Amino acid sequence: MIRFDNMPPEVMQAMCTPMHQVLSPQGSITGSLYVGSLSALQDKDLLSEHGISHLVQVLDAPWLPLSEKDGFHCYRIQILDQSTVDLKPHLEAACNYIDRALRSGKNVLVHCQQGISRSPAIVIAYLIRNHGMSYDNAAALVKRKRACVKPNSGFVAALKESAKFFRAKIRALLTRCCLHRAQTAYSATERPRGPGLPPEGQLSASHR
Repeated sequence: MIRFDNMPPEVMQAMCTPMHQVLSPQGSITGSLYVGSLSALQDKDLLSEHGISHLVQVLDAPWLPLSEKDGFHCYRIQILDQSTVDLKPHLEAACNYIDRALRSGKNVLVHCQQGISRSPAIVIAYLIRNHGMSYDNAAALVKRKRACVKPNSGFVAALKESAKFFRAKIRALLTRCCLHRAQTAYSATERPRGPGLPPEGQLSASHR
């Protein structure tokens, strides 16, 4: 249960705001990313005003105010906001979905019930995986945009663990790329020449 006593006014205001923009179009990302609550889905004019066409719905609910039949592209993650829930199996596919939509110029809203724990956790994961941010930097950015953000302790642990996994994958990919480039460069310099042909420098000189 959320306690409202001694709650900072900016947190209360954020909780009463349906959604907040986290990322604006930049570089190859031509869409905008938003995080919010279920109340955003109850205001279709608000979604239309911000050009939102893709929804990532992170909650365990049998019915939602908006879905595919209303013209939206929807990706659902049916989980409860509990620290015992394993978030990690959902992150890779969710991040891919968000990234594809943003790169195609679509605006995406990631929402849960209150926009405090579940949907911010997915947005933080996207920033870590697809923008190379640390957990601390990603969480701080999302909290600056929506002051009420506070993923539960289990989600935080999963995000920190996933951050290490994503960094390891990036390092491995960079290592493979560097090795491939080095092998390509070596092969080019060591390419055997046909029999009886002079060295490359002499061949060029003879054709002057």
